[in-house]
Amino acid sequence: MDFLVIGSSLAFLLYILATLAIVTRLFHPKGPNLTLVLSLATAAIAIHAFNDGLLFFSQDSINFNLPNVISLVSLIITVVVTLVALRFKVNLLLPVVYGFTGLWQLVILFLPPIESIPLVVEKFVLLSHISFALIAYCILIIATLYAFQVTYINLKLKRKNLTAVAHLPPLMQVEKQLFSILTLGTVILFVSQVIGFVFLDDFLAKKNAHKTVLSLLAFATYSLILWGHFQKGWRGHRVLVLMISASGLLTLAYFGSRLVKEFIL
Repeated sequence: MDFLVIGSSLAFLLYILATLAIVTRLFHPKGPNLTLVLSLATAAIAIHAFNDGLLFFSQDSINFNLPNVISLVSLIITVVVTLVALRFKVNLLLPVVYGFTGLWQLVILFLPPIESIPLVVEKFVLLSHISFALIAYCILIIATLYAFQVTYINLKLKRKNLTAVAHLPPLMQVEKQLFSILTLGTVILFVSQVIGFVFLDDFLAKKNAHKTVLSLLAFATYSLILWGHFQKGWRGHRVLVLMISASGLLTLAYFGSRLVKEFIL
């Protein structure tokens, strides 16, 4: 446990330093020092990943309590966004992702002990369903962040504030990436739902009904966004509002009841 405290503290510090390194130079004429930012972030990710390995795996089970799952989800999102930053300009996304992930590493240190929730490794189908669901969630949250970036760039261009977008990618490039990411996340979410319906006996049970209904509503909303964009040309504010709504539904589906059970009840 002492190592986890040290590791989480160090990861928090590195994430926050990476956040400050990009925020303080976000609108600098030369832009942020991405080499410094990504170096700090990479060090933080390595420590974060090692910590999560210690938190999750014990003997023949995987501890899927809520703080661990949030830590894993934030790690996956951080890794993906960092890799994207090696090729594309995502300067607006980096401080949001690094800041949240760093703060969660700090929060974990002060949470009261929570009962372990084991997931037996032998339950392959259940593990597959959860894995696909978490991967889909991470991808769709990244898509939502992209929607914010598209809206920001579009707003600044309409106001002819070119300085604010000088170090950001072209609007059409970001929009194309947004819908590619959204399509991928929606497909993986669909796969996770199919696995649940076909192979899990209690997928429609009363105790899981809210998760199923909310995740299906989220899937329907994401699908509606894709249909609206490719068939009707939807973009901009409408897409952002629908993306926030769908991501909110999916977050409630995956984490709402667990938050009540693990922290409130």
